[in-house]
Amino acid sequence: MMKQMFKPAIAALAAAGAVAALVTPALAQRDPAYENARAAGLIGEQPDGYLGFVTAPTDAVRKLVSDLNIKRKDAYTRNAPAGSTIEQFAFVTGCNLILKTAPGEKYRTPDGKWLTRDSSPPVRDPRCAAN
Repeated sequence: MMKQMFKPAIAALAAAGAVAALVTPALAQRDPAYENARAAGLIGEQPDGYLGFVTAPTDAVRKLVSDLNIKRKDAYTRNAPAGSTIEQFAFVTGCNLILKTAPGEKYRTPDGKWLTRDSSPPVRDPRCAAN
């Protein structure tokens, strides 16, 4: 039953997810520390739409990710369409951000494993809309 209720919300959010997929990377791309941490495989995208730690973080990386995740939550709160939750919008954005990872970047699979993106499609949650 819950899966049936979640599926229409995901479909409705798919279009809106494109907006968030553009908004959230823009928040981070201006920060060289973000780019360096991502390139070093210290942080990666997660299915919930937030950045996570691939390895035990330094204080600087922990602060960086915390700050970026606060900005993401703010963007999700402002952009979530009527009839959906912030969590649903963040999830759809997470689906899109994982899809947009470049080879060499880290992302978390639905079962919690960290993988390094290669040339094949990333492993995403089956609830992610097929893009």
